[in-house]
Amino acid sequence: MTTSAGTVRLTVGQAVVRFLAVQWTERDGERHRLFAGCLGIFGHGNVAGLGQALLQDELADGPDRLPYVLVRNEQAMVHTAVAYARHRDRLTTWACTASVGPGSTNMLTGAALATVNRIPVLLLPSGTFATRVARPVLQEIEMPETGDRTVNDAFRPLSRYFDRVDRPEHLPTALLGAMRVLTDPVETGAVTIELPQDVQAEAYDWPVELFAPRTWRVPRPPAEPDLIERAAALIRSARRPLVVAGGGVHYSGAEAALRAFCDATGIPVAETQAGKGALPHGHPQSMGAVGSTGTTAANALARTADLVIGVGTRYSDFTTASRTAFQEAGVRFVNVNIARFDAGKLAGLPVVADARTALTALHEALAGHEVAPEYRAEQAELFRAWDAKVEATYHPSPEVTERLAAGVLTQGTVLGCVNELSDPRDVVVCAAGSMPGDLHKLWRVRDPKGYHVEYGYSCMGYEIPGGLGVRLADPDRDVFVLVGDGSYLMMPTELVTAVQERVKVIVVLVQNHGFHSIGSLSESLGSQRFGTGYRYRDAASGRLDGTRLPVDLAANARSLGATVIEVHSRAGLEQAIKDAKAAPADGGPIVIHVETDPLVHAPGSESWWDVPVSQVSDLDSTRRAYDEYIEKKAAQRALLTPIEEVDG
Repeated sequence: MTTSAGTVRLTVGQAVVRFLAVQWTERDGERHRLFAGCLGIFGHGNVAGLGQALLQDELADGPDRLPYVLVRNEQAMVHTAVAYARHRDRLTTWACTASVGPGSTNMLTGAALATVNRIPVLLLPSGTFATRVARPVLQEIEMPETGDRTVNDAFRPLSRYFDRVDRPEHLPTALLGAMRVLTDPVETGAVTIELPQDVQAEAYDWPVELFAPRTWRVPRPPAEPDLIERAAALIRSARRPLVVAGGGVHYSGAEAALRAFCDATGIPVAETQAGKGALPHGHPQSMGAVGSTGTTAANALARTADLVIGVGTRYSDFTTASRTAFQEAGVRFVNVNIARFDAGKLAGLPVVADARTALTALHEALAGHEVAPEYRAEQAELFRAWDAKVEATYHPSPEVTERLAAGVLTQGTVLGCVNELSDPRDVVVCAAGSMPGDLHKLWRVRDPKGYHVEYGYSCMGYEIPGGLGVRLADPDRDVFVLVGDGSYLMMPTELVTAVQERVKVIVVLVQNHGFHSIGSLSESLGSQRFGTGYRYRDAASGRLDGTRLPVDLAANARSLGATVIEVHSRAGLEQAIKDAKAAPADGGPIVIHVETDPLVHAPGSESWWDVPVSQVSDLDSTRRAYDEYIEKKAAQRALLTPIEEVDG
């Protein structure tokens, strides 16, 4: 309601909703709504504040309405928002509202995931009374040593921006600060504005200017010309250069620029998890995944590279194989990154710039330069050898299949069927367990948006809410969620949200009766898969090594409202995928249940990941693993050689 010229009287909750509905981003002349809507669960703390505001907004049904979607789990809704924002190249996201106490702190894991992956999401946790009346209130943790902290302070280290609105007057600066960070490609991540429950419902006379539409420009900063010249000189002097493409290639929309750069120079490309699909499968310079979950082709080139050109990567331990991937003496690094923090890693030449603008400038600076024909031929041969291994994994030999129990497939077969029967524009979503590693090395990406694996935080439970977010972001693509039984049991709840919203998500649920990934890791570390199988406790031994648990995940998914297809053969899986593809777009989620053998592994990457092994042990298996660990660790390198020293 308007109170006087230039002001409007609204509650804090109503002001938040009205403000968020008119925020926009702009890049390359294209405008996007910053917020697709609000995801939330109501309880005391937000039901009478943001909840009332969203209801009022929905009933008004104006052109700037902020849509609301009811979710089932607060952590999951942050994952949905993150997946949506990632698929939209960080130009659009969702706000997430939760109630006081456990409702809000359930979002903490989602906040960490968003910040690790540099994905914008707005979190609106509810706080206890700012006035501190009737203290302690329900679900408030009292802290004897201080009176001004709440559990929501736990969001501070997990957020790129945090503010608490204890008075209505605080709201404008909090909102504007939040928008600044959400739309900054360097600083973005989880943004948290805590809203105490009494303040949410408090009315205030707001200046109308607060609710004027605002457009936040997402910049493309160019590189300094002398840095481009220097980087080009380093590339010209290298015999065996290698590009490591990270997520920044996708967020910048630099895929075409990278392809043109590689077409002209013949420099091969290895991809991180976030960068997979930077070049399509089959491109002559595409060597696939690099590092601990990489291809033998990419890792062979990484070992002998004399110059590594990192584009939009933060060089995680999986990418560098815990700093064992790059073994050439005097290997140098050119790091193209919009974030100075990442550009300065591994003592590289920091080219601080947008990936697309930097690659375009490097392409121009290297006009006429190409790697030796022998190097191109080597790339082709290495990748042909690897691709043959992928083909054998997708279509295992009779010797492999005959060892399987009746109705049980290999995980490689499952991935192969989905990869080969999905459309090129379809999206595969995954996050944790053994499948992200297998997908990284095996999946043949045909579209830049076709691969969506969250591996910065590797969060179990991300898969189904993440798939929901991708489908909401791009309803013209089918979304295949690949999830193991362990991760499924952590968070199947958003199947209900997909049912309610009639969102078609195809979930391929792989049942292998335990934690496949950690079981394999445990075995390699000498811990004998301890605590990783879903089995009864044996009455005689007292250990969890009895018969398998009678868990029926297909029945569970069916009880949540999903359409379920149970398969027991390769032919059955292929038909199930075809039927799911043919299902109507508004028919809700489809779950394809398939059992696999966790002891049949994908081909190795000829790489390593540093996970410490017990230095002393009574177990022979652990002692053997420790000896192997020491041998592998000897290959670790500091990678600290300055560019200046090498040039000199």
